[in-house]
Amino acid sequence: MPVSSPQPALKRELGKWDLTGVGINQVIGSGIFLLPAALAAQVGGWSWIAVALVAALALLIALNFAEAGSRFDGTGGAYLYTRAAFGRFTSFEVGWMLWVARATSWASVVNGLSDALGFYWQGALAGPLRIAIISTVVVTIMAINLRGIRQSAIVVNTLTFAKLTPLVIFVIVGLPHVSTAALAPGGQLGWEQASTTALLLIFAFGGYETIPVPAGEAKDPRRAVPFAMITTVLVVALLMILVQIVAIGTLPGLAASRTPLADAAALFMGGSGALLLTVGATISMTGNNMGQALSGSRNLYALAEQGDLPRVFGHVHHRFRTPDFAIVFTSLISLGLALSGSFAAMAAASAVARLLVYVGTCGSVLVLRREGRASFTIPGGPVVPVVALVISVAILYGASGLQLRVGLGALAAGAALYLIAPRGRAATS
Repeated sequence: MPVSSPQPALKRELGKWDLTGVGINQVIGSGIFLLPAALAAQVGGWSWIAVALVAALALLIALNFAEAGSRFDGTGGAYLYTRAAFGRFTSFEVGWMLWVARATSWASVVNGLSDALGFYWQGALAGPLRIAIISTVVVTIMAINLRGIRQSAIVVNTLTFAKLTPLVIFVIVGLPHVSTAALAPGGQLGWEQASTTALLLIFAFGGYETIPVPAGEAKDPRRAVPFAMITTVLVVALLMILVQIVAIGTLPGLAASRTPLADAAALFMGGSGALLLTVGATISMTGNNMGQALSGSRNLYALAEQGDLPRVFGHVHHRFRTPDFAIVFTSLISLGLALSGSFAAMAAASAVARLLVYVGTCGSVLVLRREGRASFTIPGGPVVPVVALVISVAILYGASGLQLRVGLGALAAGAALYLIAPRGRAATS
């Protein structure tokens, strides 16, 4: 009988800066272009201080990903950590929810991209042209991902640089125009104001949890993942603080603006500044789409690689060495959600998904420490993991009834999928 060729392995071509690019690209999506107005509406002059405080909380959670990530060199991120610490079922739910969040987010953001184009091109808002734009974007991103991780990384890095450039210009040009009086915190904050703002910002900082997902394609993941996690949060935190300072310090009536950065830029840079920020938002959403495809497909691949999904999801292209079936499946599901509009309700599951991923990772750090020190260990004993756990659970209090219902529904669907895929689980037992 002929001997079948062995399954090819994924290529390890990502460096620490590539993973950092993935992280920054995922955290900075369309939200940073809209967030300043929402923050100003909630807490006014306290907003830039709130960004700094929540950035510190986000760093505590990211440190747990850094320590857990320094123990593993495979694909999957939080799915691998929770698998080692809490077993197959819990980790499957984590991996499943990671994929649900990525697929629905991709569908949501690609619709936002179509809306942004519709501002200048009315036909993009509805009808065949909208379908054509969304389909072209998704299929193009799918093709780039299929061609290889190096090509995907180059595109992600290029789009990350392109989205950061207008934001950096906005900060550099805008800082001299900032009114310091507008930055003064006014009055005391109520608990409801503070908690709502904190939860809004915790979700705004989300996305760095995707950094360790493609670790199986990194050259030195045990060092690269901690570096990328910490660098991503620090870079994003500095940029978000400065953007908020410029926005609140230059745009009167910031809280009422629908396009806060473009409106602020128009005041101190003119029409060209507003156009620059609008183009930046479009590039930012495109880059975010690319990142969703990369990390979402690797979530499915990791589940199949560990035997928790049928083997076909773990198939690797012999020439390009990419998880081709997982890439195509994730892309087509996201395209279907985007065109049907059903992503809007499903995207509500991201609140529960993020809670599960954060709690699972922080908890796994405490459990896995019994096996000895990691390559990167958070100082202070159990203090940081425990505090990060409390913060992660606190996210649940900000979830709406819809988010909880959809999230629990997605978890139930994941449990059903786990039960009906016995051949996948048996494959690596």
